[in-house]
Amino acid sequence: MKRTLALGGVAAGLLAAAAVAAPAANAAGDTSSTPLANTNLAAQQVAAFWYGEAKANLINATPYNVETTIPAKHVSTGGPSADSKPGTVPAIGDEKKSTSKSKNVNLPKTTGKVFFIGADHKPHWCSATSVQSQYHNLVATAGHCVYDTESNKATLDKWVFIPGYYQGKTPWGIYVGKQAFTHYDFDVYEDGDRDYAFVTVYNGVLPTSASVSKDPLTFETKAEAEKKKAELEADKSNGYSNLTIERKVDTTTVGAAPAGSEFEKTYVTLDTWKKLNPQPAAWGGFKPNTGVTDAATFNRPQGWPGNNKVSADGKTYYFEVKFGRSTKYITRTFWINYDVDYSVVGKALWIGLKDVGRLGDNVGGQGLAYNQKIGQPVFVFGYPSGSHPDGNHAFSGKTLKWSYGKTFAATAPAIKGDELVGVKSSFTSEGSIGSSWLLKYSSNRRLGYLNGVTIGVSDSDKNNRIDTSVSPYFDGELYGVYSAAKALWSGKIV
Repeated sequence: MKRTLALGGVAAGLLAAAAVAAPAANAAGDTSSTPLANTNLAAQQVAAFWYGEAKANLINATPYNVETTIPAKHVSTGGPSADSKPGTVPAIGDEKKSTSKSKNVNLPKTTGKVFFIGADHKPHWCSATSVQSQYHNLVATAGHCVYDTESNKATLDKWVFIPGYYQGKTPWGIYVGKQAFTHYDFDVYEDGDRDYAFVTVYNGVLPTSASVSKDPLTFETKAEAEKKKAELEADKSNGYSNLTIERKVDTTTVGAAPAGSEFEKTYVTLDTWKKLNPQPAAWGGFKPNTGVTDAATFNRPQGWPGNNKVSADGKTYYFEVKFGRSTKYITRTFWINYDVDYSVVGKALWIGLKDVGRLGDNVGGQGLAYNQKIGQPVFVFGYPSGSHPDGNHAFSGKTLKWSYGKTFAATAPAIKGDELVGVKSSFTSEGSIGSSWLLKYSSNRRLGYLNGVTIGVSDSDKNNRIDTSVSPYFDGELYGVYSAAKALWSGKIV
């Protein structure tokens, strides 16, 4: 539930010991969870969607820019406060403390991009990171990079995490989201103080082969075709794309089939017509749904080809009839009522996939810190992209970047963020959403404690340059959401 504590000042502090009890109020009742791809087949087809068409959907995806550049301010009194004892969860591989140090800022392998289909039905991405969990299968990001706050659908479609993503490259594979966990107050009220999410992912996959099927799905009526097209477009488990409806005349079926469905009068060649009506000399006794159209004149038309001739396209028959001293010139065309069908046409993507193992085993997973004192330094890792308000395009979003600073209390009422934390950072909004804030980050081990995720950025001093990133305060209620997600098994999809 949303807290209403007074806003406090900036405070400095150190991490509490890792071996602490879980918060007394672990917010289990405040956790919302929603399936993303809840079957192996669904997950395979989500992976195929992103790998298909030479990874065009990945490459053409744009950063998600929903409620990201916001008015936020640094507050010197009040602020978020711990709701129980401080605690930490060690990173994967960091369960035993290491004292080695590095003077360089080595980028973490755990960070990458999450890709999904937005409310505008186009591919987008956010930043995200792998975190510690029982089955090494958990990703942390901003809540609005999982839950669709624009269209009010439950979750964003075709959600995947790709650590180390770079221009279509998926070095450790694609990890399809299985189950999303967020705080009830964000899911229902879009409370910015709870704008975080944890997503369990299946084992990663890499492609071994690819093929495209374009076989149409055919229906007798347009209404049936439209219904099927809508079902395919709404089903996030399929690999269909570029779906259209085509009207087709079925030249193998004479008349409407079934009765009452649509047909089309089609002019055909004499030879085609004779196959159904082999007695043309009488020009009578036509079979149902076939016939002849006559056009006659008593004067010889200019360009008349001659008696008993057939036009070049085979669809018009010419003949003469004598009436005493006069001659009647007649053209005859031949028609058949053919059945009309409607086909749903598009591309079905079929990708051969191989299993590459669990996320945490491949790239590691950051630890988690909650109920920590404000004022401690953090590294922020993400893929910022876009312009400052003054038009300066500082970041491309193609490569992983970092910033560093001490946290402070902040508010952003525009997103219902009354108890946030901020950090000085020039990361621009597009792409930086979901960036990980790592406390006590070790460059040597490339590991630390996740203590924030960027949910918005701000030009706090009004000089037309982004200077602040904001995150929810990680407290016991966040730990409750994490606890609900950390022990959920995912498994393989192939």
